[in-house]
Amino acid sequence: MKKRVLSVILSAVLATAMLTACGSGEKVYNVGVCQLVEHPALDAATNGFKDALTEKLGEGNVKFDIQNAQGEQNIAATICNGFVSSNCDLILANATSPLQAAASATSTIPVLGTSVTDYQSALELADWDGTTGRNISGTSDLAPIEEQEAMLKELFPDAKKVGLLFCTAESNSAFQIGKFKAALDNDGIAYVEYGIADSNEIQSVVTAACQECDVLYVPTDNTLANNTESIKSIVIPAGIPVITGEEGMCKGCGVATLSIDYYQLGRATGEMAYEILVNKADITKMEVKYSPEVTKKYNAEICSQLGINVPEGYEVIE
Repeated sequence: MKKRVLSVILSAVLATAMLTACGSGEKVYNVGVCQLVEHPALDAATNGFKDALTEKLGEGNVKFDIQNAQGEQNIAATICNGFVSSNCDLILANATSPLQAAASATSTIPVLGTSVTDYQSALELADWDGTTGRNISGTSDLAPIEEQEAMLKELFPDAKKVGLLFCTAESNSAFQIGKFKAALDNDGIAYVEYGIADSNEIQSVVTAACQECDVLYVPTDNTLANNTESIKSIVIPAGIPVITGEEGMCKGCGVATLSIDYYQLGRATGEMAYEILVNKADITKMEVKYSPEVTKKYNAEICSQLGINVPEGYEVIE
């Protein structure tokens, strides 16, 4: 009888030991997330990334350290250096400045970008074949600029002059403005650039643009996305419509946009992270991915206020 009891106890101990060993051997990944600022597009990308990677790895097998750079490059650098010091398994850089900060902080830890428009200019790469050749890849939020310009022309065929509003400190914005200018040139439409250094200049610059132009275009610019209410307070009384680069900005101050889905963009980035962490994919050879779909959307409230009739083929922004 004693032998039987002892056997049962030993079996239980061995089973517990085996379960403990299995549990302790299961990898828990630590992922640092540096997001430039809080606004709907970047928030959606971060949430999509988290959801996709958690679904792939399973609850409890990944820990996220999400930090906000408050729109400051030096804060982004501090955050990314902290991720390196804590030896994160992977860094998500949400927007261009965090990507640049992460690139400066490490050449070994995998870095995935999202909500980054142009990786070539952000990383100052001489040649571009879709891969960085470094410990960096990710997803781009670049929507077809030529289609955005065509949408502006469709909605405002009589526009004589377009104001191009962007933050000069953001290379991603300058890149989009360059492409939009080329499209306007092809259609023979005049334009004026209105660059702002920071949010303090929005009031004066947007006021000047409204006095000189028939319609404004704002790309996916983080500084302006964070100040859509200020822009709206100027353009609505002036009766000047704004075409924006993404849905969140359009909801704040625009009439229409050709927008990608930032949540899905984040999910695509999370799937890339899984391939790197679990399947050991070589990030140096991973091509930057782009959103497969864009959708024409409009702000019904602002269109109504400005008396703009939107043609068929546009979805209402909820």
